[in-house]
Amino acid sequence: MQTHDVHLQQQIEALVFASEEAVTLQTIRHIIGKELDSGQLQTLVDTLNREYAETGRTFQIHRIAGGYRFLARPEYGEILKKLLAPKIHKRLSRSLLEVLAVIAYNQPVTRGQIQQIRGVSPDYAIDRLLLRGFIEMRGRADSPGKPLQYGTTTEFLDLFHLSSLKELPKLREIKEILQEQEEQEYLTRQEGMDGTLPYNNQEETMDKYEK
Repeated sequence: MQTHDVHLQQQIEALVFASEEAVTLQTIRHIIGKELDSGQLQTLVDTLNREYAETGRTFQIHRIAGGYRFLARPEYGEILKKLLAPKIHKRLSRSLLEVLAVIAYNQPVTRGQIQQIRGVSPDYAIDRLLLRGFIEMRGRADSPGKPLQYGTTTEFLDLFHLSSLKELPKLREIKEILQEQEEQEYLTRQEGMDGTLPYNNQEETMDKYEK
């Protein structure tokens, strides 16, 4: 490989590594000042991934949410779930996660439809999810009153490491995630029975009031 290509490859690697979200082709073009097309970028990414595989790295660059991001190899998924589940829980309380799941599986969907499914008003959850950028307005429904409809964003895909909505887990898996969170909350409450709460769980407990 020519020196120019190696330098370009290293720049792309550095950008993807440093970013907290998926890096798009447009962003890479703008920062490095090169007119790359999607095919050229994919070729450079494939070369990096081959090097990672040959040297036994536990990660690869994946194309998700319309861009590129470092993710662990699939075989490490189970142990990483144990690490990441509490972090997702801190960012999304149970009520927010439930509303987000309803929107993801039924989009585009109105507030009234969400309330019909959950049985309680979703107004607060929708406002919070809009603020965090996980959902967006998708126009108005063709029904009386023309209510607003909502759908998920690329930030939602990035949060759950999905390349598209086709990769959404089955509803059964969502229920298992919620059950695991309930068990974790129960254990946290038991640990705090003495009137003190471990520092690491304080932020998690505050999320319970986002309902």
